[in-house]
Amino acid sequence: MKDAATPEEFSRSAEQGVRDAWAAGVTCVADTGSTGAPLETLARLGGRGIYYQEVFGPDPAKCGESLAELRQAVGRLGPLASRHVRLGVSPHAPYTVSDALYRAVTDYALREGLPVAVHLAESREETELVREGTGPFAEALRARGIAVHAHHCTPVEYFLRLGVLQRATGWLFIHCVQVDERDIAILRDSGGTVAHCPRSNRAHGHGTAPLAAFRRAGVRVGLGTDSVVSVGDADLRAEARAAGLDGEEALRMLTLEGARALGLEDEIGSLEVGKEADLAVFSSTNLHQPPPSSTALLTVVAGRVVHG
Repeated sequence: MKDAATPEEFSRSAEQGVRDAWAAGVTCVADTGSTGAPLETLARLGGRGIYYQEVFGPDPAKCGESLAELRQAVGRLGPLASRHVRLGVSPHAPYTVSDALYRAVTDYALREGLPVAVHLAESREETELVREGTGPFAEALRARGIAVHAHHCTPVEYFLRLGVLQRATGWLFIHCVQVDERDIAILRDSGGTVAHCPRSNRAHGHGTAPLAAFRRAGVRVGLGTDSVVSVGDADLRAEARAAGLDGEEALRMLTLEGARALGLEDEIGSLEVGKEADLAVFSSTNLHQPPPSSTALLTVVAGRVVHG
C-alpha cells in the first residue's frame, strides 16, 4: 500500500497528521519515515518538530548502498530544515539494520550533527534475534540469504558493544520495553532519551516499558503514540493515562519532559521568560483534572496561532 502511494498522497497524509496534532494541542512532533513528507509539510505550514529520515539495510554487503541512499535523502531534505523544523536520521531497528550500517550511520550522524532515533528493545522476538540468533526475525533474514549471528546479550547491550552509544549524539530510543537494570543504566549513561509508547506496546502484546524505573535512574523519557496504525489515533493524553499518569505529573510529562526528551527544553516545554510561546488552551472546570475534551480551543506554535 505504501509503495503504491504517490508523493501527493504522502503530502496530504502528512498535512492531515500535522493539523490533527495541532487540534489535539500538540505543538512539536518527532516522526520517523522514509518519504520526507513530514519535514516538508512542517516547513510549509510553519510547524515545529524533528523528522528522522529512516534507513534500512540488514545485509552488511549492501551497507554502502544504504548509506548512499540516506545521504542522498538528507541532502535533498537538508535545505528545508530550520531552527523549528530539524532533520535527523533513523537506522530503523536491529532486525532491519546490520552492524556495519549502524556504525556507518552513527559516524555519518556525528559528522553532520544529526540526531538519531532507533526502535530498540521493543519485542521479545527482537531480543531473541539479538541474544540467540533465532526466532521469526532470524528466519526471515536467513530466508533472504543474510547471515544471522547470536550476540548473547540484550538489544541495549548489543548497542553498547557496537560502540555507537559512546560516539553518537542525540539518541532517541523508541520503546525500550524489553530491558533490565543493566540496560537502564546503559541508556542513562549514553545520554540518550526514551520514547515511551504504552498503548502501542500493549496493542502488539510487547508488554510495558518500566517508566518508573527509567525515571528513578535519571533516564529522560517522553510519551509517544508510535503511529495511528498501531492505536487508532494520536492522543497523547490517552498515552498519559495508559502510562498511569494524571494531574500535574501527566502535564509535566506531556510538556517539559517531552521537550527534554527531544533536547528542546531550553526553547519550549514551559512558560518561562526567554522561551518560545508554544502553548495549548483546553476547556476545564477543575485545574486538577484533565479537560473533558481532547480537542484544544487554541494551539500556538512560536507565538503563532495554528489552531482555533
